[in-house]
Amino acid sequence: MESEPLNEKLEETTPNLFMPHPNLSDEVNRNIAQSEVEGGVNLDTLPDGEVLEVETQNRWYTIVNRGSGRALISGHPKFCPQPVPVRIAGSTWGGSMIKLRFIGRGMHLEFRHPTFQTIITSRVIEIRACPRRSPAQAETVHS
Repeated sequence: MESEPLNEKLEETTPNLFMPHPNLSDEVNRNIAQSEVEGGVNLDTLPDGEVLEVETQNRWYTIVNRGSGRALISGHPKFCPQPVPVRIAGSTWGGSMIKLRFIGRGMHLEFRHPTFQTIITSRVIEIRACPRRSPAQAETVHS
């Protein structure tokens, strides 16, 4: 009986961990690693129509994914009291570097509003997927 080489078994079971890039600063590498630890949502992996609740330090937002970075967002009394179509750029650490189409805990969500242009939220505290409702259930809620 032939056994599998140990390194092949390790590749199958070892998670894909972030490796610092030598051309990036320690701070940038630290931020990228921290975003993987804190977790978040890559919008490109969500189905169209997926609904998220995003809690920031100051607000609760509801985001409906529309694919390719497009979304409907509500939750801010001035910028989006009702659902507004936006482009979600991604999340930042408060600077100019952005993790595209990603909503990350501990990061600031950045989106492009049709009237107010670029909006950057306070830090994201939590991200939750909302249970899907059938059209009949949604109609019952709004009646």
